[in-house]
Amino acid sequence: MWLLIFLVCLVICAGGTYWYLFGKPSPFSLESVRPPGPREFDQKKRDKVLKQGFNLDKVPQDLDVIVIGSGIGGLTAGATLAKAGKRVLVLEQHDQAGGCCHTYIEKGFEFDVGLHYIGQVHENSLLRVAFDQITEGQLEFQKLNQHFDTLQIGQGDEKREYTIFSGKTEMKAHLMKQFPNDTEAIETFFKIMKISAKKTHYLATLKLIPQWVSLFLLKSGIANLMCPVFRLSGTCATDFVNTLTSNKDLHVIFSYLFYGVPPNDSSILINALLLQHYKQGAYYPKGGASEIPFHIIRTIQKYGGKCLVRAPVSQILVDGKGAAYGVKVRKGQEDVEIHAPVVISSCGIFTTFQKLLPPEIQVKHEIQERLNMMKYGRGNFLIFSGFDGTEEELGLVSTNIWLFKNNDMDKSMDDFFALSKEEAPDNIPMMFITVPSAKDPEAKIRHPGKSCMTILAMVKYEWFEEWKDTTVRKRGDEYYSYKMRFAKNLFDWACTLFPKIRDKLVFQDVATPLTNVHYLGAQRGAMYSAEHNLDRFKAEAVAKNRCNTPVKNLYISGQDVFSCGIAGALHGGLLCASTVLGHIVYIDLLFLKMKLKRRKAREQAQLAKKKLE
Repeated sequence: MWLLIFLVCLVICAGGTYWYLFGKPSPFSLESVRPPGPREFDQKKRDKVLKQGFNLDKVPQDLDVIVIGSGIGGLTAGATLAKAGKRVLVLEQHDQAGGCCHTYIEKGFEFDVGLHYIGQVHENSLLRVAFDQITEGQLEFQKLNQHFDTLQIGQGDEKREYTIFSGKTEMKAHLMKQFPNDTEAIETFFKIMKISAKKTHYLATLKLIPQWVSLFLLKSGIANLMCPVFRLSGTCATDFVNTLTSNKDLHVIFSYLFYGVPPNDSSILINALLLQHYKQGAYYPKGGASEIPFHIIRTIQKYGGKCLVRAPVSQILVDGKGAAYGVKVRKGQEDVEIHAPVVISSCGIFTTFQKLLPPEIQVKHEIQERLNMMKYGRGNFLIFSGFDGTEEELGLVSTNIWLFKNNDMDKSMDDFFALSKEEAPDNIPMMFITVPSAKDPEAKIRHPGKSCMTILAMVKYEWFEEWKDTTVRKRGDEYYSYKMRFAKNLFDWACTLFPKIRDKLVFQDVATPLTNVHYLGAQRGAMYSAEHNLDRFKAEAVAKNRCNTPVKNLYISGQDVFSCGIAGALHGGLLCASTVLGHIVYIDLLFLKMKLKRRKAREQAQLAKKKLE
């Protein structure tokens, strides 16, 4: 009798698993991808897509899904669900869509806000297949130079320079040339990179299978027996690299792609993944970063959805049974209600739980438990500079520059964030320089004779907090003087590398964490959203931090689901769509990837045959 019951349960579980994996139609298809059309340079036509203002009569009827926030995470979830037959409405509080993918034009200069380069979009990669599906083949990427990053460590006569190359074998070989006494350490780190790249999907799976199953596999030790990635995700980066080498410069190489957390509180898995991300090339969207939201939104529109801006959501509506059923949008002095059976928030877990949920829901134990798993991220400080002159005239390059005053990232970051507000501007330990106008081949067409540069550094929100209740661009002389102390020091540092830019500077805009709060809706000005500390990436925390929330019908998308950056946010969107649909869309993408590889192999075989003839 018990055997029969067990067999029945097994059959039910097997059947349910099959249905979850394969029993629902795929939102993706090769047929939906078409050759890229001509680039749209007419700004008015672009604005009709990216800047369509909110009005109740523009809201589609019979909505299935409301998405809060038009960053890449929200748009990816929205486009995937739209292609699955859902009627989607994306609401954006800013006056243009795109989140960290949006660009802005000022005085004839175009600046990317958050996308500086991206990897893993080579032909038939999983990320490229995903981009092709949500843009239906309309997004094109420019491959950057093989030498895509330069690091400078130290100052004055003690300054050392290292270069990072892309390439399956070239990246490792080039590092070994620069560190001939540490080849074994580099070899081991690259093995970790390979494991991380090939096995990270096991971590993502923890978010998609029932939570009790994930926790059972982890707590029983079965998961660790299956794959080392679960242990690596919770391994401290500093502790790990200390076992490889005592060379502090090489330590920096292994952790230089900083996201606001020192290596002693970072996951070795995440740091390895970030370097692996560019192994097969660094890329930039042709036409600029705004091409990404432009084409994803058009996909959403094609399937009956909308993306509306100037639509600040003031509250998520929750019924008496604890289920989300829509949102309130602030329109003038009134709140307008919009209803849908599914609500997706892509504006960060803190904003979602602490600001948008009704007060009586915010205080619930399950909500506080989820919040306690995360910490506020570091703030971002950016300088957008425009110059009269081409990249050739100014000596600018497409290669990104990472500058570090010393090779102890742990100490320099800990010391910097411990400084007082007055001390901080004169003691910035590291920064990043990117030149978007040198990366996009079409920038010369859109903005001839002009060049632009973005400088980025991490800062504390608390240093700017006293001005949080002031209005953007009207924060007063003290605020302006304070932020310009940071800006002057950072720009002067950039001028040591590119001396010709100082006399050609004609425009400069400075963004602090408060700017990011206003325009991006970023909690405490953190463009990478919640902090990517070590505790967040311990396997049990990964399993618990999923797209489902304690509020029925409310889901989370974006950088807070898995990891930061454009790719991380996109995966957050795919994970969210999978959760809403009850169907793992990654399996659909993998099938498409296999089909594309077979198609490519056939084409190459036919080409080889013709050559022989």
